[in-house]
Amino acid sequence: MTQLNRRAFLKTSALSATGALFLRPSPPLPPGPLGTATTPLIKRKLGRTGLVLPVVSFGVMRSDNPGLVRAALKAGVVHLDTAHGYQRGNNEEMLGRLLKDSPRESFVIATKIPPEGKENILVKLELSLQRLRMDYVDILYLHGVSSRDTVLSVEIMETLKEVKASGKVHFLGVSTHKNEPEVIQAAVDSGLYDVILTAINFRQDHQSEVRRAIATAGKAGIGIVAMKTMAGAFFDKDRKEPINCRAALKWVLQDENITTAIPGITSFDHLTENLGVAADLTLTDKEKSELRLGQIQGGLYCNGCSRCVGTCERSLPIPEMMRAYMYAYGYGSARMAKELVARAGINASPCVGCHTCTVSCPKGFAVRERIADVARLQSMPEEFLSGVEFA
Repeated sequence: MTQLNRRAFLKTSALSATGALFLRPSPPLPPGPLGTATTPLIKRKLGRTGLVLPVVSFGVMRSDNPGLVRAALKAGVVHLDTAHGYQRGNNEEMLGRLLKDSPRESFVIATKIPPEGKENILVKLELSLQRLRMDYVDILYLHGVSSRDTVLSVEIMETLKEVKASGKVHFLGVSTHKNEPEVIQAAVDSGLYDVILTAINFRQDHQSEVRRAIATAGKAGIGIVAMKTMAGAFFDKDRKEPINCRAALKWVLQDENITTAIPGITSFDHLTENLGVAADLTLTDKEKSELRLGQIQGGLYCNGCSRCVGTCERSLPIPEMMRAYMYAYGYGSARMAKELVARAGINASPCVGCHTCTVSCPKGFAVRERIADVARLQSMPEEFLSGVEFA
């Protein structure tokens, strides 16, 4: 077998079109104590939890720089969002090392575990607590839920009640990337969940339905946290047409039913920009105009509408593949994209031999091309992958 070297791989791979796919870690900050906020930030109450948070929090998912997290905490961004699977557990480990000597009441931690049955939930929660070096997490989300049945699963709900009663979790939540209105309504109907983490952005075709569901949850006392606010961060694969992420974040936070958002922060420039939003949510006329134009342009963000599901002759998980494509080209995180593709069980050439694609996307995505492109990540050596490039 011919040995694969980096130059040959970059020359032959379709993924070499953008340097964003390769590792460029953020520079570290010198170590220092966690401080107190010096910039006044707008704050809101997280539903019935009683937690009061700045309107912009820290999505730690793609960050591996403890100095950056320290700077955010010093500025008053006290809510840190991670998950059991982020960076294969290293994300939680990094936070655990950073926060081990900090007063527990000085920050709010949320982590997420997939809905894989009682035993897996209990085992993964224990491991997350060990990594975080904590006795409890403030919020535990049931991660990546897309159906009412999952939200209302008797086994899962009983398990969550158990971990909350144990004191290892203070508040329970669900996170959802698609079918958001259905998931949100199910969480309301359950009477169990305290917090909902939902995708919401100006590029969603069903944004009005999501907002109505959010309002219903807010009236029920459920706290709302927003994600995917940047809608992919770019309109194009080559990253030459950036979305005005500052305006996109403000647009989401205009809704006072939303307590806070968790944009991914991977650089000090991102942190500075987000702090500016957290201090002033006013949309300028220019920003409003850019958002209106952005609603009619192409893009990388998939609504997860699932209209494509069932139309593929090979039953490929198209929404998951479109999300992986967004991670790779919008967020510049090929490692996250590869992990998502791997979880979906896709090989490196899933469309080979299928000569006529029967899939049609309401957003006009070239689905076959995007699947073939991102599926190739399966054959990309791990050391070539980026993990923490763009917010």
